[in-house]
Amino acid sequence: MELVQNFIGGQYIASDSKNFIDIYEPATGEIYGQLKDSNANDINLAVSSAKTAFPIWSNLTVKERSVYLNNIADGIETRLDEFAEFESRDTGKPIALARSLDIPRSVINFKFFAEYANNFEFKFYLNSKTSQNYINRFPLGVVACISPWNLPLYLFTWKIAPALISGNTVIAKPSEFTPYTAFILGDVCKEAGLPPGVLNIVNGKGSTCGDLLVKHKEIKAISFTGGTSTGKVIFENSSNSLKKLSLEMGGKNPAIIFDDCDYELMLDNIVRSSFSNQGQICLCSSRLLIENTIYEKFKNDFSLKVSELLIGDPSKDETQFGSIASESHFQKVVSYIELVKKEGGKIILGGQKVELEGRCSNGWFIEPTIVEGLDPLSKVNQEEIFGPVVTLQSFKTEADVIEVANNTDYGLSATIWTDDIEKGERVAKQVDAGVIWINCWLLRDLRTPFGGVKNSGLGREGGDDAIKFFTEQKNVCMPV
Repeated sequence: MELVQNFIGGQYIASDSKNFIDIYEPATGEIYGQLKDSNANDINLAVSSAKTAFPIWSNLTVKERSVYLNNIADGIETRLDEFAEFESRDTGKPIALARSLDIPRSVINFKFFAEYANNFEFKFYLNSKTSQNYINRFPLGVVACISPWNLPLYLFTWKIAPALISGNTVIAKPSEFTPYTAFILGDVCKEAGLPPGVLNIVNGKGSTCGDLLVKHKEIKAISFTGGTSTGKVIFENSSNSLKKLSLEMGGKNPAIIFDDCDYELMLDNIVRSSFSNQGQICLCSSRLLIENTIYEKFKNDFSLKVSELLIGDPSKDETQFGSIASESHFQKVVSYIELVKKEGGKIILGGQKVELEGRCSNGWFIEPTIVEGLDPLSKVNQEEIFGPVVTLQSFKTEADVIEVANNTDYGLSATIWTDDIEKGERVAKQVDAGVIWINCWLLRDLRTPFGGVKNSGLGREGGDDAIKFFTEQKNVCMPV
């Protein structure tokens, strides 16, 4: 039984809490470790450590801070296979995905911001006939980064890296469901020589540990990725303190498929965008909107390709489709599958629990599921399932598909498939989403803004937006 501890002041620290949380391996349904649900004493200790480290860290130059970030990146990269193994164990995702996506992207996050910040204007001048001005961007102080369970290290580092390079000290909370790669990141930080207290990692539930971070008066900003309901709670609980907030929340992302697309390219990518990480990526396509002229062909071809996905033990290299990340989320996905028939829909593929033999016989596996025949306003089409369930809907005109695409409370991402780029850009302009891909999916330039509209988010991450979020401006004005 492994004990995941907090990392505070450059050391692993036993939590003051008496409340233990079991950590499960979702592919087996078995407990492999525990962590403590950090209490106010733990959070105060982390805040104190971060406050002490802030003057030292913030007074370093960007180039000096970038050396530490590159050292951390190198440390993760050196242990890539180890990190991938633990990420797969925590989440149930195929180890091949963790090796090719999650851990490499975590390395890139640190390296990107280490380089990018060196070209960012933290100070610039504006002069006129009557005044001379210079504008400084300065770090906020102690900030909190709260990350989700689906891409644990990937999104953990996506927040930490820009916060650190901007000169802040950080208290970061990983999900209590998937804490292990954040836990061993502490070792990497020690080996990289990161000054004590610059990065502190605390563990616990969002409703306790996370809430203490959100309400703490010494924490100047909260960067959160997770469910919309949790994001709204954070918004409400931080309102009295006027903290800066960045909230990246849920999605119900449409894939708009026109009959003039590159069909094979589209088909391969729609399988990926629908079922990568068992559909547990906020950017996954969950509503497939297909032009009526190719609807039946697409339905048959898509179902065949999805049926060929290899479901199995996530620790095996050949596995393409792993388990759902927790028992509670498994039950949530099952409840939506059961709702399909009640709402008049038809399951045309999947929809059943997967019974594996051997090590994974008690794991939380669900078949990739394809549904048709639902009303656009049904719960299955409107609410975020965040799992391996996609719906098919046909359309006749651009106007029709834009109306359906926009008719949700969400607006995180969308994909558009057409060889007519003018049409693709025309539709993209009218779709309510913060990130839109034309003829691709999950292709990212980390300089570009990332985030959603409506109930999908508040603020943007990436590039200038991330550094601006983690800094504040000060204008100094003098007469000519």
